[in-house]
Amino acid sequence: MTDQPRRLQVLQAIVEDYVSLREPVGSKALVERHRLGVSSATVRNEMAALEEEGLIVAPHTSSGRIPTDRGYREFVNQIAALEPLTSAQRRAIQVFMDGAQDLDDIMERTVRLLAQLTHQVAVIQYPVRTGITVRHVELVDVGDARVLVILIPTTGRVAQRTVELPVTLTEAQLLELRAHVLARLLGTPVEDVPDAAVTLPPALPEELRDAGTAVTGALAVLAAVSDEHRLVMAGTANLARFSGDFPQSISPVLEALEEQVAMLRLLSEMQQDERGVAVRIGSDHSDDPLAEASVVATGYGPHAASKVGVVGPTRMDYPTTMASVRAVARYLSKNLGAERT
Repeated sequence: MTDQPRRLQVLQAIVEDYVSLREPVGSKALVERHRLGVSSATVRNEMAALEEEGLIVAPHTSSGRIPTDRGYREFVNQIAALEPLTSAQRRAIQVFMDGAQDLDDIMERTVRLLAQLTHQVAVIQYPVRTGITVRHVELVDVGDARVLVILIPTTGRVAQRTVELPVTLTEAQLLELRAHVLARLLGTPVEDVPDAAVTLPPALPEELRDAGTAVTGALAVLAAVSDEHRLVMAGTANLARFSGDFPQSISPVLEALEEQVAMLRLLSEMQQDERGVAVRIGSDHSDDPLAEASVVATGYGPHAASKVGVVGPTRMDYPTTMASVRAVARYLSKNLGAERT
């Protein structure tokens, strides 16, 4: 590709203007707003090349151009280093976070702060803690063939869920079922409960198998929404401000955020780069609920095993968002480290 730096300079200018103004960008406007050092004709040639490469596109019949997902990706890839937050921003983070009373408060403050800094939806995963196992499982008959399934991990935080059994069990059968469940799951790492639970019903006496399937299904759900598999979010109202950036609807994005297991899976699959962040822009799959959104995330805590980030439209201020996510994650890691000492 000829004159690669200038072409990337034109792409950067288009992205910056479109993110700021939300209007298709023309060559004349680029020359007027940016010191590109070339004529409008030269900029038009560069824009034609960028369009041919699929980095920009003309929306409808507009004479201007907007970035494609590939264009945003190329722009993000060219960000060599993230600008540090200003001293005022760093002080604001410290003041906001220093008043936290406990872990729940830290999580809530973090997402509220990140939503304010980025004007996007902020999400945070509770800290992943290794070595958490099943300490106890209890089954309580609540009548009408319904059972309260209680899972207690070694953290002591109780999780419970009521399920309807396909058959009514006697008290003796319920105690027998609990004994089988405890024998299989006691001491099992919480993250392994869903897999371990699947193997339990076939090993049960025939008269307990259907009820066992209902109970183990509930246990799998409870394990999946335990602390380290729980998300906290803030700023969902920000999506409404950018509803025009989602050609279809913001509903799929909201549904994806509410579907915590799917969101956690996405965050776990995102690998941060040498700048300390991971950026997912749109999707190649049209049925992906986040196909019209971007996610910027990073790890925090020991081994950066837990994730914090933001979700918003692809028309995003990537440099500022990436820097904010990284800065908040670093402060959070430091804060939690102090909490543990």
